[in-house]
Amino acid sequence: MLLDLRTIYFIVAVSCVVLSALQFAAYATGRFERWPLWWGASNLLVGIGSFLVALRNLVPYYISIDAGNVLTIVGYMLMFFAVRDFAGRPVNRRYFWLVIICGSIPVALFISDPLAISERLLYVSIICCLCDITVAKEAAGIFRREKLYSAALLLGLYMATAILFAVRSYLAATGGIAGPDPFGGSVIHSWMAVSAVAFIMLRSMAMVLMAAERSRNQLIELAHHDPLTGTLNRSGLAQQVSELDARPMSLLFIDIDHFKQLNDRHGHAAGDRILQLFARVSKSIIPAGDLLARQGGDEFLAVLRNVDRQEAVAIANSIRLSFAAAVMQMPDLVTFPTLSIGVATRGNDATEFERLLQKADEALYRSKREGRDRVEAFGEDQAAA
Repeated sequence: MLLDLRTIYFIVAVSCVVLSALQFAAYATGRFERWPLWWGASNLLVGIGSFLVALRNLVPYYISIDAGNVLTIVGYMLMFFAVRDFAGRPVNRRYFWLVIICGSIPVALFISDPLAISERLLYVSIICCLCDITVAKEAAGIFRREKLYSAALLLGLYMATAILFAVRSYLAATGGIAGPDPFGGSVIHSWMAVSAVAFIMLRSMAMVLMAAERSRNQLIELAHHDPLTGTLNRSGLAQQVSELDARPMSLLFIDIDHFKQLNDRHGHAAGDRILQLFARVSKSIIPAGDLLARQGGDEFLAVLRNVDRQEAVAIANSIRLSFAAAVMQMPDLVTFPTLSIGVATRGNDATEFERLLQKADEALYRSKREGRDRVEAFGEDQAAA
C-alpha cells in the first residue's frame, strides 16, 4: 500500500536534511569550491519547507503553507546556483536575491489562501519546472565544455523532473490533484511525491559523480601536461603517440636558440615568459588536433598528422618567423632568441615514431650547424651522412 502524502513529505524532509548535512561536511573538508555549500543550503531549505508543508492542518497556515512553500521555492532556486557555481560561472548576488524575492512574493501574498490549493500547486510546480530546465541547461553546458559523462546523467535527471513538474502543473490546472485536502489520498500526487524522493537522491549522487570525474580529469591533465607552457609533456606525448596509426605524419623538432644565454642575462623569469610565448605562437599556427609537446628545457616537438614534407617545412617556417616577430615586441630584452627546427616526414611506410624522432633530431642539429634560425628537413641525401 502506498504511503499517505503527509508521510511522504516527512520522508522528503528527512532525506533532504541528511543530504544537506553531508554536503556541508563535504564543503568543510576544503577540497571543493563553494558549490557543496549552495547545494547543502538548497537541500536544507527544501527539507524544512517539506516538513512545514507536511504539518498542514496541524500548525497555523502562515507557517505550513506560506513559510513552507516559500522555503521550498527558495531552496529549489538554490539548486540552480549550486550547479552554476560548479560550472565555474559567476553568480550575480543581486540577480540571485531579486529572483528569490520575485519568486516568493506570489506565494506569500496572492495564493496564501488555504483553499487556493490548485493555484498554489500550479505556481510552485511551474517554478520548480523552470528551475529544473535551467539546471539541465547548465548541465548540458558542463558536458559540452568538459565532456563529463556524469553531467549528461544530471541533465537527464533534471529533464525527467522537469517533465514531472510539468505534468503536476497540468493536473493542478485541471483539478486533477486539487480538492479541499491535498493530503486526502490522491494516488497520482502520492506517486509523484515518491518519485521526488528517488530523484532527489539520484541528483545528489550525480553531482558527486561529476566532482569525482572532474577531479580524475584534472589529475590526468596534470600528469600529461607541462604546467608552465600547457603543452604535452613526455608522458602525455607518449600516450597520444601510442594512439596514432601508421598514417602519414610529419615531426618538427624545435630548439630555442641561445636560451641559456637568455636565462643568464635576463633571469629565469624572462626564460619562462619566452617558453610561454613560444607555446602560444606555435599553438596558433599548428593545425587543430595536432600535438605540441615539451621535450624538456627549451626543446619542443610538434606532431603534424597527414602533413607532407613541403607543408611541414612551411608550417615550421611560419612558427619560426612568427616567434621572431613576437619576441621583438617583448620589452627589456637584449638577447633575442630564435628557433632552429628539424623536420622529418613519414609517408605510408611503417616507420616507427622513435626512428622518425631520430631523423628529426638529425635535421635539427644540421640546422644548428648551418647557423641556427633556420628549418632543415631530413632527406634521403642526409640518411647516408
